[in-house]
Amino acid sequence: MFLETICIKNGTVLRVEAHRERMRDTALRFGFHAPELPDLSAKIPTELRDSQKVKCSVVYHEQILSITFAAYRQKKIDSLKLVEADVDYSFKFSDRSSLSTLLQEKGDCDEILIVKNGCITDTSFSNVVFGKDNQFFTPDSYLLNGTKRQQLLREGKIRATRVTVENLHCFDKVYFINSMLDIEDSARLSIEKIV
Repeated sequence: MFLETICIKNGTVLRVEAHRERMRDTALRFGFHAPELPDLSAKIPTELRDSQKVKCSVVYHEQILSITFAAYRQKKIDSLKLVEADVDYSFKFSDRSSLSTLLQEKGDCDEILIVKNGCITDTSFSNVVFGKDNQFFTPDSYLLNGTKRQQLLREGKIRATRVTVENLHCFDKVYFINSMLDIEDSARLSIEKIV
């Protein structure tokens, strides 16, 4: 089973076509026809209609298996632990047990930053962007090519580059991006907070 996490901001479903495209790509890769997404804005529960950000989770395979909505609360992250792992998360599976297992290695830190073959990839919940002198770079060694990452690359707001444990010190900050988070959402951390 697969998962799409879709942001609904002030009642508007964001980047729905990018999510449909990923569903089609996933279905093609795994040999089934992607189900059609219904009108998600019509399905938002009444109690969430006035929420600024709503997280919509769609679990699917050959059909939509579940659609859930929740008011979005940004995760507070003050420290990252580098964790070396040979994990494959190139498709957004609903089973995130491999990432959850890695997250247990965070120790006293709030989150992990996954390293694969010496290269920085993603956290357990997001792609990452590194900042230096008002320029933004995302690792070319990502685990999941997220919809927000793709959008920012297309728009020229970020550039893909090789980021390794050895060159992390070349950057000032790390930003967390996913369908719910953008660079300007204040989800960032000083590089010194990566251990």
